Amino acid sequence: MKKYIVLILAILSVTFLFGQAGEKGTHTVEVDQFKEYSKLKKKEIIDVRTPNEFDQGHIEGAKNIDYFSKSFKSELEKLDKSVPLYVYCRSGGRSAKAMQIMKEIGFVSVYNLQGGFLAWSQKK
Repeated sequence: MKKYIVLILAILSVTFLFGQAGEKGTHTVEVDQFKEYSKLKKKEIIDVRTPNEFDQGHIEGAKNIDYFSKSFKSELEKLDKSVPLYVYCRSGGRSAKAMQIMKEIGFVSVYNLQGGFLAWSQKK
């Protein structure tokens, strides 16, 4: 009986986790959630740090679009707004601001990494 309860709870947890990954709107998520969500095939991972910061280390598969660049918004406009967007910076401040811009220009689902790359690096 215990095995069935554990199995049911595990299935419900996975269903809940991946169900959230497709939700519309903006979300700030912890490192573990960000890692799970970013495993989905259809997604974009955006690093909004400077190119120098990006070159010092980044999340695999991330595209660098510098928040401070004059072309920041125009670079975002080139992306598919229907695909979930996973965004991060160094510690979460720039990416939180970027997430609001992404929402304003029409992205359907945006996930901000709470604590940014620093938090990601500590959880490796």
